[in-house]
Amino acid sequence: MESVGVEGVANEVRTAFESGKTRSLAWRRSQLKALQRLLYEEEEGMFRALKEDLGKHQAEAYRDEVGILIKSVNYALENLKKWTTPRRVHIPLLAFPTRGELVPEPLGVVLVFASWNFPIGLSLEPLIGAIAAGNAIVLKPSELAPASCNFIAKSVSKYLDNMLVKVVRGGPDVGQKLLEQKWDKIFFTGSSRVARIVMAAAAKHLTPVAVELGGKSPAIFDSLGSARDRKVAVERIAGAKWVPCSGQVCIGVDYVLVEEQYAPVLIDQLKATLEKFYPRFDCLSRIINEQHFQRLSNLIKDPSVAATIIHGGSLDSETLFIEPTILLDPPLDAEIMNEEIFGPLLPIITLKKIEDSIEFIRARPKPLVIYAFTKDEKLKSRITAETSSGSLTFNDTMIQFACDELPFGGVGGSGFGQYHGKFSFDLFSHTKAVLRRSFLLEFTFRYPPWDAWKLPFMRSIYHFDYVSLLLRVLGLKRS
Repeated sequence: MESVGVEGVANEVRTAFESGKTRSLAWRRSQLKALQRLLYEEEEGMFRALKEDLGKHQAEAYRDEVGILIKSVNYALENLKKWTTPRRVHIPLLAFPTRGELVPEPLGVVLVFASWNFPIGLSLEPLIGAIAAGNAIVLKPSELAPASCNFIAKSVSKYLDNMLVKVVRGGPDVGQKLLEQKWDKIFFTGSSRVARIVMAAAAKHLTPVAVELGGKSPAIFDSLGSARDRKVAVERIAGAKWVPCSGQVCIGVDYVLVEEQYAPVLIDQLKATLEKFYPRFDCLSRIINEQHFQRLSNLIKDPSVAATIIHGGSLDSETLFIEPTILLDPPLDAEIMNEEIFGPLLPIITLKKIEDSIEFIRARPKPLVIYAFTKDEKLKSRITAETSSGSLTFNDTMIQFACDELPFGGVGGSGFGQYHGKFSFDLFSHTKAVLRRSFLLEFTFRYPPWDAWKLPFMRSIYHFDYVSLLLRVLGLKRS
């Protein structure tokens, strides 16, 4: 899509939305079913695109993108009617007889910017929520994953309503043209640098923005007590660090915090895990492009950082491959410990005692997720109460991303706005308060005499729940 046509696309989608077509449950269900067919019928095309862009193995592509999307669209279809049904709320006695409802309505025309590391998953996942909520959508996939971008453009136009769901291809110039238009919501996944550009442009139109970023998500590794538990914990950390897109993932483990005395055990187990599961690295994804390869290379070429490499570290600029690498106590002021790594480099930071991990995390920007491997209930409680992050997972990694009943999103510098499951529907909806009043009764409280508020009965109708009292007398409960 040429940048000169962006304004026309925005106007066309806006006109189509104003027809009211997206408000019907039938349209939303038909589009979700069409997306479901796309995922089943075009599986091989998705595998080819992800292989071409990132070197993803089919197993990784299905687990992290295709399978997740199928689960999400099935969940939305199963719950769509419930989500769209107005919800009754209780109204104070003062307004009797009155009925109150919360009615979800679509925001309008939404713009979605997707990221390159999960180029299909992060394009279509927000699309599910936006369609379920009854919006028209303009989607811009990442130009850094061109095969996936082309696949999305062709398949979306083939399966979905091409007047109300459009894909715009192009680079930063097209993105800038899109940001000049008026939208009812912008959903962005990517870097903090670009997020600032998006938010500045959105502010001109007072457009609400949901921003999914990343940050340095730590894993806390406690003693655990048994060799088996330590082995499982290490395998889960390794799986979250090196398997998804070779560490190019916002919810991957960025670094590990461990007590000095347990660091050798952790390191030995990590090495054994790499040798066992990844004797050859051709099943792992490659770095997306030369620019990101050079950025990661520079992180470990810093002499003070290079001296801390205890495993891996080899680079292949021809294939854009970086070996899974472990570093022990790199300088805390080095770039590798102050910027999101987004690659297969794993720093291990040692502490005098594991409780110090809380202060270590608190002293840094809020992460997208904290992973904590511990059986200590007191430590769990302290981590929950004393740290802030988009999510917190104990004794596992990344599984929270696949849970439809849990929201996914960041806090502070790791982003804002939550989606997945019902949270996606809510993100792209406006909950409208609807109150229906009868002419049957009328209190004179709002008119003179103004001293009526002094009467005990008139005061009590504001704050006393007579309905609950009546139900309690009758032995019933509120629905």
